[in-house]
Amino acid sequence: MKFLVDNALSPYIAEELRKAGYDAIHVRERGIASSPDEEIFELAQRDERIILSADTDFGTLLAFRQAAKPSVVIFRQSDKRPPKLLAVFLANLPTVAEALEQGAVVVFRDRRIRVRQLPLFPRARGIPR
Repeated sequence: MKFLVDNALSPYIAEELRKAGYDAIHVRERGIASSPDEEIFELAQRDERIILSADTDFGTLLAFRQAAKPSVVIFRQSDKRPPKLLAVFLANLPTVAEALEQGAVVVFRDRRIRVRQLPLFPRARGIPR
């Protein structure tokens, strides 16, 4: 699994994911920390990376584009400390891994995890893309 950590999250998360054996980069490492979400989205799509963010705009982009990839993980927990977010993510990754590989939005909240398969709003048959 390959991850792209958005600027809304600490570079610590990318560093620790690499230590855990994952291919992870932070947008700062690519020099696109201040780039529009659309550019980050396109990079993740092109490089087949899962976006990790605290920004709900990526879910909006997925809905607008009716895209099946990239998968997006959104952290909406009240405790935003990077070690806490990372621990919750790694503890639950085996449970959501298949959905992320297929294309999903996974939202981590304080007491639950929501998984929505992509595309979020599939077009009806016969309606052109």
